[in-house]
Amino acid sequence: MIVLRLALQSLRNRWLTAALTVFAIAISIMLLLGVEKVRSGARQSFADTISGTDLIVGARSGNIQLLLYSVFRIGNATNNITWTSLQDIAALPDIAWVVPLSLGDSHRGFRVLGTTTDYFRRYRYRQARGLAFSAGGPFSDLFDAVIGADVAASLGYRVGDRIIVSHGLGAVSFIEHDDKPFRVAGVLEKTGTPVDRTVHVSLEAIEAIHVDWQSGGRIPGQSVSADQVRTMDLKPKAVTAALIGLKSRLATFRVQRAINEYKEEPLSAILPGAALQELWGLVGTAETALKAVSAMVVATALLGMVTMILTTLNERRREMAILRSVGARPRTVLGLLVAEAGVLVAAGIVIGFVLLYAALLLLQPYVDASYGLHLPIEPPKAGELATLGAIAVAGCLAGLLPALRAYRLSLADGMTVRA
Repeated sequence: MIVLRLALQSLRNRWLTAALTVFAIAISIMLLLGVEKVRSGARQSFADTISGTDLIVGARSGNIQLLLYSVFRIGNATNNITWTSLQDIAALPDIAWVVPLSLGDSHRGFRVLGTTTDYFRRYRYRQARGLAFSAGGPFSDLFDAVIGADVAASLGYRVGDRIIVSHGLGAVSFIEHDDKPFRVAGVLEKTGTPVDRTVHVSLEAIEAIHVDWQSGGRIPGQSVSADQVRTMDLKPKAVTAALIGLKSRLATFRVQRAINEYKEEPLSAILPGAALQELWGLVGTAETALKAVSAMVVATALLGMVTMILTTLNERRREMAILRSVGARPRTVLGLLVAEAGVLVAAGIVIGFVLLYAALLLLQPYVDASYGLHLPIEPPKAGELATLGAIAVAGCLAGLLPALRAYRLSLADGMTVRA
């Protein structure tokens, strides 16, 4: 207790240097915990890109490939699913709902997705959050389109604006469906998922814009106007993939096996959660990099603390000698400097902790709305507390270096005035 009181008094006499050291440690702790929050938030947001969907069905391919083009709109399908096969699958007794997806076109670099209005009711992310509209609503007309938040922000679109869908996936396309323009009927709120970068239209609209097309181009001498196409049968012949919800999750593997063994055409049914984890295993190297950066930040702060104590140690030679002259043992001096290091680290941890949660309270709504990244405000986990405890112990051990140096200083050295 006496050593701790002496340490506090000594730090008070050097309050400016001590305050700067505590601030540096606090910032490093804030960064360490903040990076951990961002890392875990990014991983959870990635895992929650699609929720509430039990199976994703597509043409026979790998799990990750099917996940990439059906959920993340990356790449292309190896083949399509015929509408007849999809209807057969939807008729299985264990299936509650089916949302078809049709890909292949784009608009100024953003993918166009053909689907049904059930998509806006069934799609879930972050466990149970559904899609919501910031303006307008679902498509009700054949040539209505619903755009994601990033599409609206990037291109400056509002409800009622006119857009032209391009054939193919290039950011710049010279082949456009300009004879059948769409009208923006709704703008979705930010989700932090690929939905934000998607233009949604109806399945019938996908068929309508391709009525007079064949093999990637217009059929020569044939042109069907937007008014004429409204009178035609626009039932889709095939779709790219489908999201499936089951009446009971106990039937998941039974339905998955039935789809994988479907005899009419080769199909694959994947569990989105398992595929997301598999994909994260491939792209999660950034997670390790963030951990390494956090560790280096804390190590730098502790090194700065040791440097501060060593720098002031020469100025405190007389202080140490006086303590020795009034009966303080060498181990008391040793304990004094270790206690100072412990106090600095403990104060830095507490202040860094407070700064982190203050920043989370202020920035969480902005980060969520702007980037779709959810940073939960929750008590520290056991792993984080263990990390903070390890940092506190490391801080005390780091204080041993200047403490051992002070321990070796002799009483005569401290009382000697050097020129």
